[in-house]
Amino acid sequence: MVPRRTVLSALVLLPGAARAQEAEPRRPDVPYVPTPPEVVRTMLQMARVRKGDVVYDLGCGDGRIVIEAARRHGVRGVGIDIDPQRIREARSNARNARVEDRTEFRVADLFESDFSEATVVTLYLLPQLNLRLRPRLWEQLKVGTRVVSHGFDMGEEWPPERTEVVGGSAIFYWTIRPEHKGR
Repeated sequence: MVPRRTVLSALVLLPGAARAQEAEPRRPDVPYVPTPPEVVRTMLQMARVRKGDVVYDLGCGDGRIVIEAARRHGVRGVGIDIDPQRIREARSNARNARVEDRTEFRVADLFESDFSEATVVTLYLLPQLNLRLRPRLWEQLKVGTRVVSHGFDMGEEWPPERTEVVGGSAIFYWTIRPEHKGR
């Protein structure tokens, strides 16, 4: 017979043991570095954001691009980030900017996310992530969707259609074209 005290100790440990076996959330692939306001404005201008667009910011951080698109251009925006703290900040920032009715922020992995409804995609990732994301952009996005990246291009296989430098930051612009589909 097992002493009662041993059984109670085992029961107390079970919930903690179950939590220890749960998968830890994936850590962000890039450090959080906020995009300067003048770069945000230029990215949205380069993308020609207009009424009816749906702007997705992949790796949205504190939500500033999505919020600016909703505030300045009146469009709907979705931000995706793997860091729950950044998403909490983004939701709070959207509430403070009074655009929470036109914005949505999701804690998710970009490489497991559906962003096919986007008409504009913005990102500020790292070169290797852009290259890894490129096939997903070509697969999911409709022909004509505009893509704008702060800081990093998409490699030699997809040269930018336009590049601007603002405050020392390069901004790259592309359009999804029929030749990208099925690659």
